[in-house]
Amino acid sequence: MTDNPQWQPGQPPPPPPGESGQQHPGQQYGGQPVQSAGSTPQGGWQGQPQDGWQSQQAYQSQQAYQSQQPDGDERTWMVLAHLSAPIALILSAGWLSMVGPLIVWLLKKDTSPRVRQAAAGAFNFNISFWLMAVVGWICFFTIILIPVAIILWIIVFIVAAYSHLRGAWLASKGEVYNYPFQVRVLS
Repeated sequence: MTDNPQWQPGQPPPPPPGESGQQHPGQQYGGQPVQSAGSTPQGGWQGQPQDGWQSQQAYQSQQAYQSQQPDGDERTWMVLAHLSAPIALILSAGWLSMVGPLIVWLLKKDTSPRVRQAAAGAFNFNISFWLMAVVGWICFFTIILIPVAIILWIIVFIVAAYSHLRGAWLASKGEVYNYPFQVRVLS
């Protein structure tokens, strides 16, 4: 295969540019001009808009927005979304850890997609770990499975602490953390 955009199935593959006795960039191949590496043909076949200068500027500004780092306020809300779960966990003795991320999600879901994603991830993660804690309690009450319950609670605590701290640390740098073991409820 070749990565020349002018090559069509049924035609012989184009020669690699720069070899001796071969066509030079800009010469015709198959009735179409050959593009040099890194250039785009008129019309923008590499995912760029095809209706002129204004569309290309809109495309470039969209790309700049997507790569832009979040501002300080947005990062603060992202960190709060990650740390609100352990704070609620401590204040409610473990039963309301999903309330903090839910509140952040409700407050910021329409204003910031990064904060929305951070809060939804923290909420979904805490739902799954809340269910695992309930399974631990069920095991605890069967008396025979008390060791299983204790091991399950230790694992839940360690993984939850690591995930929330890692999420908060990445959020302070402006990155979004994808939690493991999520039950997708919010998005």
